[in-house]
Amino acid sequence: MSVLIYIDHSDGQVKKSSMEALSYGVKIAEQIGAVAEGVLLGDVSTDLPSLGNFGIKKVYHIQNSLLQIFDAQSYTKVIAQVAQQTSAKIIIFSNNSAGKSLAPKVAVRMNAGYVSGAIALPETSNGFNVRKNVFSGKAFANVEVKTEIKVIALNVNAFSVSEGTGNAEVVSLNIDVEAPKVKVIGTNKTKGTVSLTEAETVVSAGRGLKGPENWKIIEDLASTLGAALACSRPVADAHWRPHNEHVGQTGIAIAPNLYIAIGISGAIQHLAGVNRSKVIVVINKDPEAPFFKAADYGIVGDAFEVVPKLTQAVKKVKGIA
Repeated sequence: MSVLIYIDHSDGQVKKSSMEALSYGVKIAEQIGAVAEGVLLGDVSTDLPSLGNFGIKKVYHIQNSLLQIFDAQSYTKVIAQVAQQTSAKIIIFSNNSAGKSLAPKVAVRMNAGYVSGAIALPETSNGFNVRKNVFSGKAFANVEVKTEIKVIALNVNAFSVSEGTGNAEVVSLNIDVEAPKVKVIGTNKTKGTVSLTEAETVVSAGRGLKGPENWKIIEDLASTLGAALACSRPVADAHWRPHNEHVGQTGIAIAPNLYIAIGISGAIQHLAGVNRSKVIVVINKDPEAPFFKAADYGIVGDAFEVVPKLTQAVKKVKGIA
């Protein structure tokens, strides 16, 4: 019996969210006395044996020219075959864009119970119960999974990466790979130094910045912190910032360790997409802004005065000239 973890990657590198999924899957394997193994589709530049540092014993590397471009249907069939050949009883995904597409399809294909948005290790002393977020992070649910095979999608940034030393055996399997039914003729990738969904720190701003010409102070703070940039929906709708930076219920849902909201009132739709952040800092000149009720720390002040001073303070701490 094994725990199989799907290893997602981008631009040749294993994603941080997959490292979290690996750490999570290894802990579950330890709980139930199973072996933790990974499955990776397509080519990567990452040294695959080094993934043993996260505790897995094997990496099933499925290479095929048909897998070079992500296709949910093709990937689902391949992952299900790997799970069947390796007698996997628990299959772990990250609850990112790829995982949200693959995990439910794999669960249906394997007649497995499925839990999305898991935030903690399952309770296995009496059955198999998984804690997850519900209602856009406003509440929690404990889901009992009774099927023999179980599929879990772990929320991004919900579980710490645990890395040690070790080497994983890289194994090839005889897997049937079908040609995708949808042909991709081009890909337009957004450019940025830090991916929003992978970022541990996010600096976000709203209409309080008054216009796109004032975004330099936000970019300076984000650059100093090594953070990803984000914005509220009105900012994206006004074309001050690209839509791929829009966070909230109707944009990208994120869960960084630190979320700094500048000049954002904190409408419920925005909060629904960021309330899983571990620490929220709000900067707003309106002391009655709703966002302060959700903030761990708040600064009542003019963003044009506060943000440059905050950037300088961070530079001083970091020893940046």
